[in-house]
Amino acid sequence: MGLFTVIITAGGIGKRMNSDLPKQFIEINEKPILMHTMGQVYQYNPKFQIILTLPEAWKSYWEELLILHDFKIPHRIVDGGKERYHSIKNALEHSYGDYIIVHDGVRPLVGYKTLKRCIEGVKKYGAVIPVIDLKESLRQTLDHGTVAVNRSLYKVVQTPQCFKKDIIEKAYALPFHDGITDDASLVEEAGFKVKTVEGNEENIKITSKVDLRFAELFLK
Repeated sequence: MGLFTVIITAGGIGKRMNSDLPKQFIEINEKPILMHTMGQVYQYNPKFQIILTLPEAWKSYWEELLILHDFKIPHRIVDGGKERYHSIKNALEHSYGDYIIVHDGVRPLVGYKTLKRCIEGVKKYGAVIPVIDLKESLRQTLDHGTVAVNRSLYKVVQTPQCFKKDIIEKAYALPFHDGITDDASLVEEAGFKVKTVEGNEENIKITSKVDLRFAELFLK
């Protein structure tokens, strides 16, 4: 069967929210976004090891929130690094799972079926990410202007991104560079193939006030 470790990244500082409070701590329905996200994972399987990456400066604030909200989901906190790459690398050192699930702390609307598809997929393929189709038309920017492109050739990538531990460890043995956009891109750079499974449309990454309103509706 194999053991699973879930690494939840929570290193954002909320610039697009125009808020002094990092977005993962903003409350929706009287509970921080991050707690909603952790709850989704815990409800799916309470036996998963949960590791939370947090900026050093916000650890004490998080500990206060745990008391305030009587939040009991067991988890380990590790230092968030300068970039997401460094945060994941730190978390991997404390992961005991045979499989590693990496999920954004500000994606509290990940669906049960999405989690199930990802977990079943990683057991079979070793590296799996959830994606959804594009609905909007796309245009590519060129030197002379823009041109329409075929949106069916593209997918929107979500998290959780799931990998066999040895695969993601080999990926994170590669040096950091600015071209790393997510875990899957680094895994591909290390020479592994990444399979895709269907995500869920509600599984947005909350980065703006509009996203916040959307999540409020779904989490009621």
